[in-house]
Amino acid sequence: NYVSLSSYDEDQGSKLVRKAREAPFVPIGMAGFAATVAYGLYKLKSRGNTKMSVHLIHMRGAAQGLVVGVMTLGAGYSMYKELWAKPKP
Repeated sequence: NYVSLSSYDEDQGSKLVRKAREAPFVPIGMAGFAATVAYGLYKLKSRGNTKMSVHLIHMRGAAQGLVVGVMTLGAGYSMYKELWAKPKP
């Protein structure tokens, strides 16, 4: 007997879209992290006489802060959806 599970039937693109709809702040956090890293690399050449290690620490702090902020918003959104946005029976 062959058992078909829906998660095995979908391709990677539709799986990514489904996961993004379930947790919309995950791709936002990933994009924000990538943007912060890209901005840090862009500003690397114009950092003046700031040490490389200090620049990297600042960029790491900015990227981590952004991800933690988005995770907090995502948790708040999930709580709102589960507790307050449910339709009343």
